[in-house]
Amino acid sequence: MKRPVQSLLLTLTGLGLLHTALFTDTYLRYVKAGLRVPLIASGAALLLLGLTAAVARERRGGSGRGHEHGSGHGGGQGDGGDHGHDHSVTPRIAWLLFLPALSLTVWAPPALGAYTASRSGAKPVTVQKKGFDPLPAASPVPLTLTDFTKRVQQDRSLAVKGRAVQLTGFVTPAEEGDGWYLTRIIFTCCAADSQTVKVRMYGTEAPPADSWLAVTGTWHPRGALGTRTAEAALDVTAAQPVAQPVNAFTDDLPLRPS
Repeated sequence: MKRPVQSLLLTLTGLGLLHTALFTDTYLRYVKAGLRVPLIASGAALLLLGLTAAVARERRGGSGRGHEHGSGHGGGQGDGGDHGHDHSVTPRIAWLLFLPALSLTVWAPPALGAYTASRSGAKPVTVQKKGFDPLPAASPVPLTLTDFTKRVQQDRSLAVKGRAVQLTGFVTPAEEGDGWYLTRIIFTCCAADSQTVKVRMYGTEAPPADSWLAVTGTWHPRGALGTRTAEAALDVTAAQPVAQPVNAFTDDLPLRPS
């Protein structure tokens, strides 16, 4: 790979990062929202490096052409008369770097979904050290998947018993047995460290994988409520499609059905 191509690769990568982070929300498929500024800075730096390298090379090429005919006959053989020519060699595999660079501007890889969730372990639910606040009087009660799991497995007051709750996430088919999962994938930093939160759904056939739903139901009694033996599961009474949120890789409160 010649140096002009390396400069082009830097420039393309910088433009791709800037396009993804400045003009679209695509970057949220891969990193947390808080990393937008570092992405923009990285894109600007790569673009500047690529353009600077291209300009510097053009200037060196212009200077070399000015002396090309002034060296005399045979004078270029003793002092390396190859001025202006780059003999550095980069492994051919480096050409593959153009694929991710182009994908940032032409085609963005799909976001994580049911395929990833079905093959990843569940996110450990932290222990609620202080007591739980009373549930609001609203019915159904909107909860995140994490909060619902904590209530089911740690709330000794059994506040969720018999209460209608509403959870929002995307569908992940169950590998075996009845039911399916309502799922959220959560980024700690980026897609590489993502973790999954799942709540098992009973009472309805599995909707299409990756479809986003607002699901209403009551706790499915399995295990001792308020202890680790209790399953984070719901007997579904209603399920309505919702739009996928822009920032889908968090465990936020349910969205209103569309």
